[in-house]
Amino acid sequence: MGGSSSKPAAPSGTREIIPGVVKEIVTPGDGVTRPRSGQAVRVHYTGTLENGSVFDSSVKRGEPFDFRVDSGMVIKCWDKGVLDMTLGEKAKLTCSPETAYGDNGIGPIPPKSTLNFEVELIKLF
Repeated sequence: MGGSSSKPAAPSGTREIIPGVVKEIVTPGDGVTRPRSGQAVRVHYTGTLENGSVFDSSVKRGEPFDFRVDSGMVIKCWDKGVLDMTLGEKAKLTCSPETAYGDNGIGPIPPKSTLNFEVELIKLF
């Protein structure tokens, strides 16, 4: 049986940022310009449940979302995932319940939900 792992290999461009946060690059960014902890960023995003239903989308509203990265203003998955992106990058973030809304859920998101977000980093300021 050798030293093979039972865990399937992640697709190219996919990696676990921290336990419970998996990032898959959809469209590469500039590869250089990364947000710093506490810096304000602007993103567009679409959030879906595991069944594919959309629970929120700045893209559909036509209004990007601004926040300070890695400062606790958003779920941990976003703080760590966006901090790992470069300007112009579009990535899929898969967020375990522990890095999202946990046992509580919120609004249309049930408790203990794994969430998927497609996030585009469009501005740093």
